[in-house]
Amino acid sequence: MRRWLGGLLCILVATTASAELSSVDLQARQALAKKQREQLQQRIAQVQKNIDEQEGSRKDAAQALKDSETAISDINRRLEELKTQTGQVQDRLASLSESLSENRKAIAARRDELASQLRAQYAGGLSPWAALLSGDDPQSIGRELSYLGYVSSARAQAVKGLQDELHKQAELESQLKDRQAELKKLQDEARQRANELDEQKARRAKVLADIEQDLKQQRAKADTLQQDNSRLEKLVDGLQDAIKAQREVERKERERLEAERRERERKAREAADQARKAQQAAEQAARQEREAERRRDEAVASSDADSSASQAAARSTPDGLSKGLPAPVKGEVQGRFGAQRPDGGVWRGIVLRVPEGTRVHPVAPGRIVYAGWFNGFGNLMIIDHGKGFLTVYAYNQSLLRKVGDRVGPADAIATVGSTGGQVEPGLYFEIRQNGAPVNPLLWLAR
Repeated sequence: MRRWLGGLLCILVATTASAELSSVDLQARQALAKKQREQLQQRIAQVQKNIDEQEGSRKDAAQALKDSETAISDINRRLEELKTQTGQVQDRLASLSESLSENRKAIAARRDELASQLRAQYAGGLSPWAALLSGDDPQSIGRELSYLGYVSSARAQAVKGLQDELHKQAELESQLKDRQAELKKLQDEARQRANELDEQKARRAKVLADIEQDLKQQRAKADTLQQDNSRLEKLVDGLQDAIKAQREVERKERERLEAERRERERKAREAADQARKAQQAAEQAARQEREAERRRDEAVASSDADSSASQAAARSTPDGLSKGLPAPVKGEVQGRFGAQRPDGGVWRGIVLRVPEGTRVHPVAPGRIVYAGWFNGFGNLMIIDHGKGFLTVYAYNQSLLRKVGDRVGPADAIATVGSTGGQVEPGLYFEIRQNGAPVNPLLWLAR
């Protein structure tokens, strides 16, 4: 009996260790995902801070342009949200109006029903007092009184039905009034935002006019363009280093967790081996042995599920770019890669001329690592696609996503504009491989 109890105790210890293994791994993976996101955002913020600290000139005009174009981006994003909310409220108003129309028909039917009952009773001259004073046979009087009882009950039900419909009518009218007030509030805010957008566009136009002469002088100097490109180079290189450092941290963290997992599995196997030996020595523990075998099978299944989840998470990470990519916008190509720019320097990307407000889509799945205003490039967005590949989208009117978001070709990430001191609307697009610019036309589908 003691040998049987000892074997059962060892089996329970092994089963508990296997169950704890799954729980610990799940908690560790959740904590790792949160930690990786925070570390990446901290590194990107540090890169931008280092670049901002190195900028010491042309602050006044550039800051005014930055503030105005950032405000335009934010207002456009809010107008998109208001448009969606207004549509939802209008749909609800239409539904309430239809319900009110149906309820009015029900009230009219209830009233007609009640009026018909009253007319019938009046035309027949039926009343309890008339029956009692008629002098007729008592049995006949009893039948008439019973009939009057049925009539009164039907009329009471008709009155109650009419009252219920009137109460429902009042509730629907109250809801309609609330939705109309909500719609007016949304429309008022939309008008206010539209006025703010007009003011910001006027302010931006004034800022552009104020610095137009300065921009012409700057474009005449190749060194100014080189400074802008140099700043972008620093940003891209800094981001590339931050991404590499972050991935190295993630790799070490995964190795540490994997080593801990293997150690826990080893201890669990040792405990399971001890349990099996004790169980083999217990001749009278056949039923307990089958239960232990079932529990070990569940632990193996849980370990396999964890392994599958880990493989699926690995497959979900970005895997770089391939040829035949869709264009971020469909437009005329200007400023081809490697050609001389009219204002000095060479093109490191391409400019696609499209109308202002056109929606911009990423060329491949990835994660946004930069989204903000950048001197010389206006509202700028950079996406990391993995394996050293970055794509750059500049001159945007509005940025519709934020740092850390995962996006794909079906997502709208920005709208085309002419920010950063540009004269005509268009999208500036680059592809970087390990920090070096490559010709986008060789990667985009023809």
